[in-house]
Amino acid sequence: MDTQYKPHATEQAAQRFWNENQCFKAMEDASREKFYCLSMFPYPSGKLHMGHVRNYTIGDVISRFQRMQGKNVLQPMGWDAFGMPAENAAIKNRVPPGAWTYQNIDYMRQQLKALGFAYDWNREFATCDVEYYRWEQWFFAKLVDKGLVYKKMSTVNWDPVDNTVLANEQVIDGRGWRSGALVERKEIPLWFLKITDYADELLADLDKVEWPEQVKTMQRNWIGKSRGVELAFDVTFDNAAARDGATENQALRVYTTRPDTLMGVTYVAVAAGHPLAKAAATDNPELAEFIQECARGGTSEADLATMEKRGMDTGFKAVHPLSGRKIPIFVANFVLMEYGTGAVMAVPAHDQRDWEFASKYDLPIEPVIANEAGEAPDLSSGAYAEYGRLINSGEFDGLDFDAAFQAIADKLEAQGHGEIKTHFRLRDWGVARQRYWGAPIPVKYGPEGQTVPLSDDELPVALPMEVEVDASGSPLKKMPSFFDLGDGWTRETDTFDTFMESSWYYARFACADNHAAMLDERADYWLPVDLYIGGIEHAILHLLYARFFHKLMRDFGLIDSDEPFKRLLTQGMVIAETFYREAENGAKDWFNPADVEVKRDEKGRPLSAVLASDGQPVAMGGIEKMSKSKNNGVDPQAMIDRFGADTVRLFMMFAAPPEQSLEWSDSGVEGAHRFMKRLWKLVADHLASESATGTPSALDVSALNAEHKALRRKTHETVGKASDDIGRRTTFNTAIAAVMELTNAITRFHNASDEATPQDLAVVREALEACVLLLAPITPHACHALWAELGHTEPAIDAPWPQVDEAAMFKETVELVVQVNGKLRARIAAATDAAKDTLEAQALANENVQRHIDGKTLRKVIVVPGKLVNIVAN
Repeated sequence: MDTQYKPHATEQAAQRFWNENQCFKAMEDASREKFYCLSMFPYPSGKLHMGHVRNYTIGDVISRFQRMQGKNVLQPMGWDAFGMPAENAAIKNRVPPGAWTYQNIDYMRQQLKALGFAYDWNREFATCDVEYYRWEQWFFAKLVDKGLVYKKMSTVNWDPVDNTVLANEQVIDGRGWRSGALVERKEIPLWFLKITDYADELLADLDKVEWPEQVKTMQRNWIGKSRGVELAFDVTFDNAAARDGATENQALRVYTTRPDTLMGVTYVAVAAGHPLAKAAATDNPELAEFIQECARGGTSEADLATMEKRGMDTGFKAVHPLSGRKIPIFVANFVLMEYGTGAVMAVPAHDQRDWEFASKYDLPIEPVIANEAGEAPDLSSGAYAEYGRLINSGEFDGLDFDAAFQAIADKLEAQGHGEIKTHFRLRDWGVARQRYWGAPIPVKYGPEGQTVPLSDDELPVALPMEVEVDASGSPLKKMPSFFDLGDGWTRETDTFDTFMESSWYYARFACADNHAAMLDERADYWLPVDLYIGGIEHAILHLLYARFFHKLMRDFGLIDSDEPFKRLLTQGMVIAETFYREAENGAKDWFNPADVEVKRDEKGRPLSAVLASDGQPVAMGGIEKMSKSKNNGVDPQAMIDRFGADTVRLFMMFAAPPEQSLEWSDSGVEGAHRFMKRLWKLVADHLASESATGTPSALDVSALNAEHKALRRKTHETVGKASDDIGRRTTFNTAIAAVMELTNAITRFHNASDEATPQDLAVVREALEACVLLLAPITPHACHALWAELGHTEPAIDAPWPQVDEAAMFKETVELVVQVNGKLRARIAAATDAAKDTLEAQALANENVQRHIDGKTLRKVIVVPGKLVNIVAN
């Protein structure tokens, strides 16, 4: 064989073999255990980044490993193709979003293939394919018929530049996450799916899946099940005339999980969108302006927690349901209509947010919960939020939380002012977006106000592809050919939230070629996904919506499982050094690490850096996630072109465990490449030795000397460790390290041999074949070639995973530690099966041990076979 490792030729040959033989085409086979491995599919932005490469390499290693275990493996790939980036690119480049998207898909597909991923490309689809989203439209229409979908006016975050609704998480510092425009609060009609109907099941079924506890906790908190009291405050106007939209003694409803603090309520706060706020603003221009200002404020919970607490008095009063006293009603910027009832009872003594507001507006702060000493807490610097016994609460004084909860709830219910309720933080899923590049919502509206889901024969509603997109909003709203159905009927011009497409794609992969049904029986063969891999940033919305969609499909009889993803692996980020210079306006100009020369110390730590083009210093900005904004990304294609795909894959798996962040290192990549060349040469040298001595000898375990046995033991220890590291722990880095240690042992064995004997070659061949198979999931191209060079007619892709030979693990001798009074005094070599009395005698006979027990009385000798002998003497 060629002694030089030539990655590009090797990789092209391996990929050609896999393609010609359809090696990764998955077929249902009830006689075999299936394994469905899925990585979160990419948005076709035009180019893979290192985060993609890491994510997909992890999935590919596991898929190939499971295949070598004899399982029937499915690993598909597709494209999360709808969304705003394509529209933005269309505006910028004057090209239809569809053309831009499919062009990017073509390029990124080739990048994925260049990395040798074992995908069943026969199942590929993009979510913008009409054959995909037609079934989403069909299913949505069925959900409308079942009453699981509704349309209502809703206050939303509106991006005036992108002309679309934003989720709270997409509003950053009051601005759209993509456009940077100041977000407005706006009321528009929206379609919703009733995810809240499944809140209890979504919460309970988290116990059925093997997910990181952190992700489960995030979902539990998002669903937010709580037990509390919903109560009503009557509203009065204190001699003011009743206003439009507000009526004397109308009820103001609030929900609280702390009814024990009810006697400490000193004001009530309502959202800017609350009917009482609107009523109060009808003749109060200052309040009306404040309400408009609130509409432009932040909407995420993080924003609400950190923003300055501001408010205005409505002039209305709330009547305390138990004490009867009147307390002011404020419009406050930290209350949102979408959360709860749009109103909160404020207890400034026992809630920090309420305390900050009360302190600012000089409102009463009245403690009703005693501290641990049984006294009124010190509230001079903040609220006392702990639980305790009630004070200043009349008939409820002295009760603890549980007793007070029940007693106050009972009294409220008896008076018709409240009841115990279970609430969820979770809100129904708004699925409509006012953009073009998405799946059209399959609904039509009649001349008499009818709202009707489209029938089967009216589907699919294909999105027009040849359109001009500009910043003025969705072109669908300007296309009568799309929305005007005649006779006064019009079609919905909103499109689905892209979370709709990503919520069921995993199921469609099971039967992507079925053009007559959404899913078929093959979905039940493959589902649930055995391992799902992706970033933790998708821990809440995507995963929650996919779980909900799965339960909907189950309840419609499309599948028979409860959860979509049995096991979840959340990989860490890929991070890299950043470099910049300060511009005159104070902004930072970021430079790519490839364009910077760094001076480092002996441990590789950066000392200083200069820009290669001008030799002038640049500042080091530290280690950050690879991103366009910091210009610290590394182009995977450039690395593949330089070193080959196997080297990139090896570095990605060796640099860090999957769950941890991976720091990019050029020297680390070069080290991975050196190892690939060394492994290749080891095999080449071995084959040359075999050729020089004739036909390779079969391994004869009865003819092995101590050195042979030591190498065989190392080989099978490595097989055992790599099997556990990859199969159970998914710590690929330690598996690779073990194989590297084995190659070092092979090299030492070679160097110790003057002239290779047949048994020398036999034990080395066994070790090399183990190395090749253990690395086959990680560096599949080189291992494909090496396996063939080692004389195997079956391809490495079809080879079984190596098994541990327990007999090879046996050690004839073992080293034991000898302690005297707990201190190490000697190490002795003994037969593995030596009796305790033999070990004791051998330890006591050791010269150094004799010195430390000389003149002392021997009290006890403790022998732990295979480990230590402990001698107690004084």
